[in-house]
Amino acid sequence: MPLDPIAQKMIDDSRASGRPNAHLLPVETARQNFEDTFGALTKPAIHHTVDVEIPTRDGEGIRGRLYLPSEATDLPLTVYFHGGGWLLGSIDSHDVTTRLLATESGSAVLSVDYRRGPDYRFPTAVHDAIDALEWALDPASQLPVDTKRMAVAGDSAGGNIAAALALHVRDTGVARLRHQLLVYPVTTCDLDRGFDDEYQGIMLERDEMQWHQDNYLPSSDFATDPRVDVLTADLTDLPETTVILAECDPIRPQGELFAEAAQAAGVALEVHQTPGMVHGFFGLDEVFPAATAAMEFAGSRLARAFDQELVR
Repeated sequence: MPLDPIAQKMIDDSRASGRPNAHLLPVETARQNFEDTFGALTKPAIHHTVDVEIPTRDGEGIRGRLYLPSEATDLPLTVYFHGGGWLLGSIDSHDVTTRLLATESGSAVLSVDYRRGPDYRFPTAVHDAIDALEWALDPASQLPVDTKRMAVAGDSAGGNIAAALALHVRDTGVARLRHQLLVYPVTTCDLDRGFDDEYQGIMLERDEMQWHQDNYLPSSDFATDPRVDVLTADLTDLPETTVILAECDPIRPQGELFAEAAQAAGVALEVHQTPGMVHGFFGLDEVFPAATAAMEFAGSRLARAFDQELVR
C-alpha cells in the first residue's frame, strides 16, 4: 500500500527544508527540534495531571507525570516510557500521547522521564524504569491507583524499555502485570534483521538507528544483552501483549519478529498494523486521522485486560 498522503507531504516538506536529520546534529539541537515539533500539538483535555519526582537507586530523582482520566482513587495504572531512541524525547514531547492513552484506556498513566544517553548509558534507563515501577507500588508514593491492576507501555525505544521491564517483573515477581503495550518497539540492535530497507529514509534512516545505539550502549558488547535485545530473551510467561505497528516503518520487522517470538513462547498477543502509516504516528491524531483507530485499539486492549482481572 502507498504511503499515507499526509505522511508523504510531511516527508517531502522535511526534505525540501534542507534541515539535517537528527543524527547529523549535535544531540542538544536534535533534542530541542524533537521537543519543538511535538510541543506544537494541541493538548487534549484530561481530568487531572500531577507532576511527581521519582527516586532512583543512585539518589538522583527523575521526573514523572501522572495522568488521571477521572476522580476515582482506584484506577488501574499503566507505566509509560516515551520514544526517541533512548536519546531524544521526554514526558513533555509525549504529553499528547499519554493524555490520549489515559482517556482511551480508563487507566491512570504514569509517564517516566528516564535518563537518556549519552549522558546516562545503558542500563541506567532500565534501572530508572524498575525504580519507577517499584516507587509506584510503594504505598508511600500515595498514588490514587490500584497497583493490583498494572500494565507497562512504551513506543519505539520506550517500547524496548517497557519490554525489558516486563521481563524484570516476571523474573523477580515484584508485581503481576496485566498487560504490556508495545508501540513499534525497538527489540534488537541487529539492523540486518530489524531494518526494512524498502522504507529507508521514511522517518528513520539506518545510520540514524546506529547513532542511537552508539549513544545508548557503553559499547557494542552490550547489544546482545537481553534487556536491549529483548527479541532473543526468554519470552515465556509474559503478560498479555499488544503490538502496534506502522506499515511503512523501517523498523516494523522488529515488532513483527517480537510478536512471532512471543506467540511461539505462548504469550497471548494481538497485533494492530496501520496501513500506509509511518514510525512516530501513535498519538498524533491531530496530524494523522488514521492514528485514532490505533489509539482506540490500544486503549481498548488495556481496558479489557484490567476489566478481566476484576472478574477473576
